[in-house]
Amino acid sequence: MIASRLSEDPNVRVVLLEAGGHPPAAELMPAACPVLQLDKETDWMYTAHAGGCGHGLEGGRMMVPRGKMLGGSSGINYMAYVRGHPGDFDAWAAGGASGWSYDEVLPYFRKSEGLVPHEELPIDADAHGTKGPLGVSVRNPVLPGARAFVAAAVAAGIPAGDYNGRDRGGPAGLVSLLQTTTKDGKRASTYHAFLEGEPEQRPNLTVITAAHATRLVLEGEPPRATGVEYIGDDGTRHVVSAAREVILSAGAVGSPQLLMVSGVGPREHLESLDISCLVDAPEVGQHLKDHLQLGLMFSAPGLGVSMAAVGVAMGPDALRAPAGPLPANAAEDEFLPPELAGLKAEAERQLVEWATTGRGLVSSSLYDACAWFSTGLGDEHSHDAQIGLFACGYNAEIWRACLRVDPNEYFADPATALGPEAESLFVLANPVQPHSEGEIRLASSDPLAAPDIRMNYFGDPHDMQVMIAVVRRTLDVIDQLRSAHEIGDVLVPPAIAARHGYSAGDKPSDELIEDLARHHSSTVYHLTSTCRIGSVVDANLRVLGVERLRVADASVMPNVVSGNTNAASIMIGEKAAELVARDHDVQLREFVGAS
Repeated sequence: MIASRLSEDPNVRVVLLEAGGHPPAAELMPAACPVLQLDKETDWMYTAHAGGCGHGLEGGRMMVPRGKMLGGSSGINYMAYVRGHPGDFDAWAAGGASGWSYDEVLPYFRKSEGLVPHEELPIDADAHGTKGPLGVSVRNPVLPGARAFVAAAVAAGIPAGDYNGRDRGGPAGLVSLLQTTTKDGKRASTYHAFLEGEPEQRPNLTVITAAHATRLVLEGEPPRATGVEYIGDDGTRHVVSAAREVILSAGAVGSPQLLMVSGVGPREHLESLDISCLVDAPEVGQHLKDHLQLGLMFSAPGLGVSMAAVGVAMGPDALRAPAGPLPANAAEDEFLPPELAGLKAEAERQLVEWATTGRGLVSSSLYDACAWFSTGLGDEHSHDAQIGLFACGYNAEIWRACLRVDPNEYFADPATALGPEAESLFVLANPVQPHSEGEIRLASSDPLAAPDIRMNYFGDPHDMQVMIAVVRRTLDVIDQLRSAHEIGDVLVPPAIAARHGYSAGDKPSDELIEDLARHHSSTVYHLTSTCRIGSVVDANLRVLGVERLRVADASVMPNVVSGNTNAASIMIGEKAAELVARDHDVQLREFVGAS
């Protein structure tokens, strides 16, 4: 998006390097998120050392999906549009990030946003924009499970309100249907919102895909950035030169990795890998923050969405063998028995409805409602807890591949729990102000090698206290949900239940919750703070010790926001474009910040 904004000035030449390509067709369908993970064309497919959890995951390692396409991780995420608590940004500013207070960043949120209001969505109108390029909307139609979750949270004492408003509700918090980065039922990634169409065709903007950046070209003393070296799709090395400056937006994993392989990072670490240290920057790759969630799953007939229903809504191709009932070869469809012919016709109808109107089951990721509140355990500037509602239990293949969990160990009866007709809800207990910090390090000096990602979850004991508190509040919401709907007991893996003498329907002990969290918590894909303001970059996002080089992505966050990180990352991009434009007299179509 920064390239799009800067190239609004026809007198400026901008080059955008992207290691992946254009998004595939499946990227537009919100419910197809899992398809985009573990695909080397769209996902870097990293895994990480989990620290104090991951005991129940394959190899004990946490999945770290990262988008590899134009639009980056906004092309594979679950599209929750969550800005964070106003106090998050005020805390950034109070900690030295001048210019990043809530009042100062709000105009950039509004500039991007093209909100479509909805009758079931409480909105603080003055906090939102309706004319920006980034589609923000509520799924259509609203799922019964999402509506029921909001009602249950209200009954549990969490008021309904606009979580992206100027007041996020005090300690009691807020609950709402999710605002999502979708437009007309399609994914609104940063590629679709900012680059696709007219911007991508500008003569002053060059977009180079399949370009894996391998090194920042740094010259002189002190070093200044004069270009970027990359390996193209032809396998050869190229260098693109920058007359004004280089802007690094490779994310909380890629940005510190590229800095370090270029000689900007902790001297001892770089020299141990025979990398010449040009700038000793000890905090590059440090202070890694991420959100961790614990999913509580239970049967919910009439509220949950079955995988069979999702398959039909995705169209006939999703129903083909070997996993589905339709023939692998579409040419054989003329011989279908009446019941399968009817199934195919219904799948075609639903797919066409979604494609033409944006309505349908696949118009969201099925992550459709959330609540935020304070546990009372600290972090008074913000909310430290989030509860999310995912309206489907997925299937065994997704549990194994994307969640890295063996269904035969998690479920007493996986064939029933994850059967195609099973209707389940996943309620996600999610602490959002973690105190633990991880790090990004290099595994080798090879810029093509995956980095060494160390999450260090639960490294600070405070985080487990918060997790237990969030799970307790989540169970309160589930109890309220159960009072109005047919809801099964929370599913606890048999081995964990046996260790704690737990039977279905019991109130789980703190020890059981901790055991469950250490085995089956999973990342929310919200990695931040590895090139944070004040440590690696200044408040104008310029890399300390290097001239003509900035970082603009989630890595610069001084601390992770209390919620999903995509919206705040887009805000950072908007503000970064304006910072660069003011420094170089670039004429953007609109400036919204103070000069």
